[in-house]
Amino acid sequence: MKRIIFAFFVLGLSVASLAETTATSATAASKPVAINVDITQQKAPLKPIWAWFGYDEPNYTYMKDGKKLLTDIAALSPVPVYVRAHNLMNTGDGTAALKWGSTNMYTEDKDGKPIYDWTIVDKIFDTYIERNMKPLAQIGFMPAALSAKPQPYQHTWAPGKPYPEIMTGWAYPPKDYTKWADLISAWVSHSVERYGKTEVESWYWELWNEPDGFYLIAPNVEEEYFKMYDYAYFAVKRALPSARMGGPHTAHGNNFFKHFIEHCLHGKNYVTGAVGTPIDFLAFHAKGEPRVVNGRVQMSMSRHFKNISDGLSIVASFPELKNIPVIIGESDPEGCAACGMKTNPENAYRNGTLYSSYTAASIAREYDLMEEYGVNLLGAVNWSFEFEDQPWFEGYRDLATNGVNKPVLNVFRMLGMMQGNRVAVSGDLAYNAQSIRASSVRDVKTDINALAVADKKSISVLVWNYHDDDILDAGSPVEINITGIDAKEVKLNHYRIDTENSNSYTTWKAMGSPQKPTAEQIKTLEKSSELALLQKPTTIKVKNHQVTLKMQLPRQAVSLIKLTY
Repeated sequence: MKRIIFAFFVLGLSVASLAETTATSATAASKPVAINVDITQQKAPLKPIWAWFGYDEPNYTYMKDGKKLLTDIAALSPVPVYVRAHNLMNTGDGTAALKWGSTNMYTEDKDGKPIYDWTIVDKIFDTYIERNMKPLAQIGFMPAALSAKPQPYQHTWAPGKPYPEIMTGWAYPPKDYTKWADLISAWVSHSVERYGKTEVESWYWELWNEPDGFYLIAPNVEEEYFKMYDYAYFAVKRALPSARMGGPHTAHGNNFFKHFIEHCLHGKNYVTGAVGTPIDFLAFHAKGEPRVVNGRVQMSMSRHFKNISDGLSIVASFPELKNIPVIIGESDPEGCAACGMKTNPENAYRNGTLYSSYTAASIAREYDLMEEYGVNLLGAVNWSFEFEDQPWFEGYRDLATNGVNKPVLNVFRMLGMMQGNRVAVSGDLAYNAQSIRASSVRDVKTDINALAVADKKSISVLVWNYHDDDILDAGSPVEINITGIDAKEVKLNHYRIDTENSNSYTTWKAMGSPQKPTAEQIKTLEKSSELALLQKPTTIKVKNHQVTLKMQLPRQAVSLIKLTY
């Protein structure tokens, strides 16, 4: 690897920065990509749609590394983070496994009378509330005593096995809707008693997960889910009329999603017999589809954006749902967080900076897609957490490994530092949300673009250099022109995620990829996992309400420029 010193020039003020690269000097000397940021052209406030996270294995929540990661996630966000987890109602002793969890909240005595036990689910929700987090509380899945076909109940799935094998007795509808509805009401009532009415009013309650994607087994899945929703809605509202209840968390925006909306607006209610069932928010999922092409991982942001657009366009097609909150309940590069790179080599993107740059570029474009369809996008859940006591950097889609944060978490740290209104970004930009939706990022040019915000005392510019193909090189020179600054000078902080900065994976590999790192090595890994400044903070003079920043941005790298005054 060749080391080249790139100079940063800020209005004639030179700041040297060291960057590791494989590129030639000709690449470094190419024409800069111009990005123009005009803070006088302000849009709506930057909604924290990224401050939503989720995972399959709820029992990891209160374990050692789970608590540490939740603490780190809560600390990076200026607003309460919403957390979504599967398997909250499953029968079992709380032992965690991949794509499994249990709370044992419902069993029955020998006479068939309900026994409620909130011990484990309280441990989960207590962990959230202690960190000022909010549950996106999932009513799922089916307790064994209520399942229409309970056996076999707990699956034994492992990476490499067919995905549908996880669908066992928990995936069936209730055999007794009255008992099931009573359980839901009891859970909501208990939550109000434990956490207070005001707190629970700030949560979102939802029914099930991906009923159109194997997670619900019934002769007529649509009709069964609609019936379940009607019962669940009234069960939640019976306990707390002001609670917020929604669904259907379909695998993507498809016919099932549309039919669910039509049922809620015009269908016969299974509980009351009247027309329609209220809904407080709508939710669907969107995923990309990476592949291995010529021995290299190639992402598919196009498919991800098409899924998002399908769902948002369906919501927008119903005028009576104008401004209804919309949640992308899972928004990710692909669909199986627990499938590691050994069994699924296309998932090798997860440890390094390709995941970071993909995350920055995709979240930024979700704001554009929201504006395109005129919908009220409330959140986009990043379905990644941590997998307790698994091998280091095994290639799961997670934010941390064995308590050490991965590079991707630093993208969320950057987003958490961005305050104010979105402002106009223009310039020599090869891609936008629409062009990526049409053909992904496959051309010779990489996607170099920015998301910018401003408030009265700061300007933040998130800049990325992304491409679908998993290639690292020196990237491109970038020139950022920021205009409309009402100050004589600004303080510059430049944060970076690349192979050398904010990257525990590079550090781990340099150690020889130890599976049993020493205590000293773990300290080094933890230090390298923090969000790093690329250079020392500096003060810049503002001329004619403008500053110009020049940088070399490696491929698959992300920078945050923070100006304060």
